[in-house]
Amino acid sequence: MALTHNLADLRQHYTKGGLEEHQIPDSPFTLFNEWFKQAGELGVLEPNAMVLSTVSADNKPSSRVVLLKGIDDAGFIFYSNYESRKGKELEHNPYVSILFFWPEAERQMRIEGKVSKISRESSKEYFVSRPRESQLGACASAQSSIIKGRHIIEESYKQCLAQYEGKDIPLPDFWGGYIIHPSSFEFWQGRPSRLHDRMKYTKEQDSWLIVRLSP
Repeated sequence: MALTHNLADLRQHYTKGGLEEHQIPDSPFTLFNEWFKQAGELGVLEPNAMVLSTVSADNKPSSRVVLLKGIDDAGFIFYSNYESRKGKELEHNPYVSILFFWPEAERQMRIEGKVSKISRESSKEYFVSRPRESQLGACASAQSSIIKGRHIIEESYKQCLAQYEGKDIPLPDFWGGYIIHPSSFEFWQGRPSRLHDRMKYTKEQDSWLIVRLSP
């Protein structure tokens, strides 16, 4: 099927700012927090949406958008079904990358690191804070499994709804949080003439090595 426009002609001119060495803090978390706040102020839709990339046992990559639900000095936290495709891939290979793209700010951030599960207590604390509908959805869905139709998941949801009517919904054994412990960050700022700014942080024991990359 032919496209109705020429993809080669689609391009954006970047004019909103730059990223100079004197603007770079010692910690990448400081810069991440600054950029995240500015993305929210610019009206980015779901600035916590990030592309999570994992690798399967046969070395095939896969990516999907997940939501960042926490950040501290240790890393970035998200939640998922442990038996989903990403959960199984993380079990095999805990090394991941995440990508934030904020076109309104003409910025993106690439972060690489190693994943581990957070404590069961922390997962439960987050789970009970979710809307009840989201809790039921987590209980009802065997995420990434093949189903014959939408009616299957809708029926499973109705069964969970009836089962826990008037009751607290327990944290499923197959559901919980992960934390990404970053080993590198790359901050990208669009610039005119495709001379973009790229600043990379690499973890070195208790400090970060900062270098500029060619665009």
